[in-house]
Amino acid sequence: MSHLSHDTVPDEYTEYISRKILFIVVLSITAALLFIMAISLGAVHVPVKEVLLTLSGLSDQGRFHTIIVNIRLPHALAALLAGAGLASAGTAMQSILRNPLGSPFTLGISQAGAFGAAFSVMLLGAGSMQSTQVGAVTIANPYLTTLAAFVACMATSLIIIAIARIRGATPEVMVLSGVALGSLFSAGTMFLQYFADDVQLAAMVFWTFGDVGRAGWREVLFMALAVVPGMVFFMANCWNYNAVDAGDETARSLGIKVERVRMAGMIVASLITAIMVSFLGVIGFVGLICPHMVRRVIGDDHRFVLPAGALAGAVLLLASDMAARLMMAPYVLPVAVLTAFLGAPTFLYLLIQKRRR
Repeated sequence: MSHLSHDTVPDEYTEYISRKILFIVVLSITAALLFIMAISLGAVHVPVKEVLLTLSGLSDQGRFHTIIVNIRLPHALAALLAGAGLASAGTAMQSILRNPLGSPFTLGISQAGAFGAAFSVMLLGAGSMQSTQVGAVTIANPYLTTLAAFVACMATSLIIIAIARIRGATPEVMVLSGVALGSLFSAGTMFLQYFADDVQLAAMVFWTFGDVGRAGWREVLFMALAVVPGMVFFMANCWNYNAVDAGDETARSLGIKVERVRMAGMIVASLITAIMVSFLGVIGFVGLICPHMVRRVIGDDHRFVLPAGALAGAVLLLASDMAARLMMAPYVLPVAVLTAFLGAPTFLYLLIQKRRR
């Protein structure tokens, strides 16, 4: 009997793990297909064969090469990195704060980053205000812009952590605190806009629309330097996040330094958010929707939720960016408009479901 039971448990566990891995593989294939489609589709249609040849390095000339390398490829990579980074940050925040409604957008961190970036561009001379094909703001000093956005993001994160440590603080209280902080920093951004001249005002309003279309190769490099190490860090702490999900006391009984894990996770999530906001503007709800979508399919094990959430974020943002470029062609909508349309109903649904429970 013991032999039969010993053989049965591993088979069930293998099937349990295989379903999760299969889901991640499907998401990976979907992301790869959408990535190729994002490069192929647009005002000028580029044949898929030409895209594949260029990406593989077998074609370095021709009339489509400049479009692919200089325009479509960095935009697609920006959508891929931004979606993966924001979704990973949201997944980590929901775990370390034990708050299912946590994300960079709902907790006010994105708005804080936007204020910091706007402050650096308008008052610290980090950006030049001019009209270009890429966008209305050209960031002349990405280091200063990112630093200012990071400081504002961290200030908000520290306040959220302080609220999370208050005895009896509920997820609702934390979300409402994030709404208040988001309103505060939005008011700060409007204050800066009020004293700007016409050109600066028009440029800043355009810049705050989250859009991956303004990203070039320099922005993609900075984003990759934040997102890739950040995701590696989150994966290295997946067991810690699983323990924290069970409760702070349980995690401490397992020898985990909860406050250190929470602080480190919020710092990394804030850095990723700061990079995205400083280069792309505010893109909301990606970090909220994707972790919940993934958890409904494969559960709460962060060994699988983190990579699956990142892939879901990449899929969502790639698909939204393509839809934004094609649905009203030749006009191009900012991708943040579509993510807001998708995210707002989902946010309300989560609030109603949590209230019912």
